[in-house]
Amino acid sequence: MYKIVFVALLFIARQGLAQTDTGTVVVHKDPRVDSLVQKQIDINELTSRESRRNVPGFRIQVMNSPDRNKVYAAKVKIYEEFPDFKPYLWYQAPNYKLKVGNFKTQEEADQALQQLSRLFPSGLFVIRDTIEIKL
Repeated sequence: MYKIVFVALLFIARQGLAQTDTGTVVVHKDPRVDSLVQKQIDINELTSRESRRNVPGFRIQVMNSPDRNKVYAAKVKIYEEFPDFKPYLWYQAPNYKLKVGNFKTQEEADQALQQLSRLFPSGLFVIRDTIEIKL
């Protein structure tokens, strides 16, 4: 009986040694792949940098609410009624904030505020923000 237990333990110990990781993987790749990847990274950075630039400006805050569905509904209304004004949605716990537009001057923002006040009669105000300017 002891011999059977001894042999069983010997086999179990042997199985533990059989699972050691001794393999290696060698990858052969063309050295031009790295240069192509770097070139694409440079192109992507240049394109995004040239297409948009962030500058100080103004936006209109339309809504500040913890009700996500209400804020999304307001965003859809803005898309439908004012396609020229780009809405921005931020989540700042516990509220969702809906801001509209990329205005360079306070006067531009005030004119847009008058237009938006037809759709949202209360709670609108102009705020300073970093805006996107397309070049």
